[in-house]
Amino acid sequence: MTGPMLAADTELARLEKAVAAIAANLVELDQNPDRQELGRIRLTGRTATLWADAGDALARLWQGHRQLGEVIARARVLRGQRRMNDADRAAFQHEVLGSSITLSTATVPLAQRGLLGSGQVVSTCSPAELLAAMESAFNTAVAVVTGAGEAWRRATPAAAEAADALLRVRDLTRQAGAGGLAAEANRLLDEADRLLGDLTGTLLSDPLGADLSGLDRVRTLISRADAERTSAAELRASLSQRLRDARSTVAEIEAAQQAADAARDAVAGRFPDQTIVTVRGNDPRPELAAIEALAAAGHWALISPRLSAWNRQARERLETLRSAQARNAGLLAERNELRGRFDAFRAKALSRGLGEDTRLDPLAQTARDALHQAPCDLAVARAAVDAYQDALSATIAAREAR
Repeated sequence: MTGPMLAADTELARLEKAVAAIAANLVELDQNPDRQELGRIRLTGRTATLWADAGDALARLWQGHRQLGEVIARARVLRGQRRMNDADRAAFQHEVLGSSITLSTATVPLAQRGLLGSGQVVSTCSPAELLAAMESAFNTAVAVVTGAGEAWRRATPAAAEAADALLRVRDLTRQAGAGGLAAEANRLLDEADRLLGDLTGTLLSDPLGADLSGLDRVRTLISRADAERTSAAELRASLSQRLRDARSTVAEIEAAQQAADAARDAVAGRFPDQTIVTVRGNDPRPELAAIEALAAAGHWALISPRLSAWNRQARERLETLRSAQARNAGLLAERNELRGRFDAFRAKALSRGLGEDTRLDPLAQTARDALHQAPCDLAVARAAVDAYQDALSATIAAREAR
């Protein structure tokens, strides 16, 4: 067997093997679920463009498979002859080694022809050249199918997981009932929902054009919303506790008010008006009721500054009431202390036989009058008691010195 015939036989065997492999691979590609999905849905964007190229490539592949089959059939007929003449051998070699495949035929417009030019332009190639072109077309089609499939398998579960997380955080935010405090969390969730919807829509129709990094953005927004939701819930709990503390403060103010009123009533008329402390001011309860109404309506974001101001004013009022009660009670305590001192000095004078002392008696009467008259001027009474004490001490000392 001559060299050209051996080469032709070898190439024919290779072509037959290649056609069998091509058929199997094209059938498998055609039955691929991702390829079927690409052919079923309405594609957009980059995927639509690439799938159009892939569709052309697939069409060329099936056409090439058919053309290679025809070449092999013609070559087998020629090679199967018992006796091949030179023309048969040349035809056989041309079929498997030469430009035996017509790719396209184009008509040349008359205006573009020369006098000797042909009316048609025929594009041909050899089976080997067609196989190389088909390999490239197959790679193009496979790249689009596998790329889209990988994008769907990678992103679809991640998008579903993000959607579940978004719903969970939204439900937790709603259950927390944080009202205005959760506004930022809801804003972040709405943005995440919008981005996820856009991404999911793009992923469905344009998997090769979908920016999957958007999923990271969605996850970040959901995490921030969850943190805001947690912060809002914690702030609500804190404000609720502060409201409970405020109610306790009101109870303290009411008790302090009662004590201050009782202390004032106890000294009213007994001491000069200018020495008696009377507390005036606004009742803190209406403002607290208004703040609690905001809480009941869920306007937690408005509560904190008003509650802080209320607490400051309530504490000041509480301290003022307690101070007034102590001051008014102190008037009675000081008068009673002076009365006790005077009674002790009188008892001492009587024990020393000075009960009728002409020098001490007027001082004693002055002190007694100052301590028992109303209103009682404590400064005058204290001075009178001190004067009686000094005179008694001096009288006793003078007697002992004799």
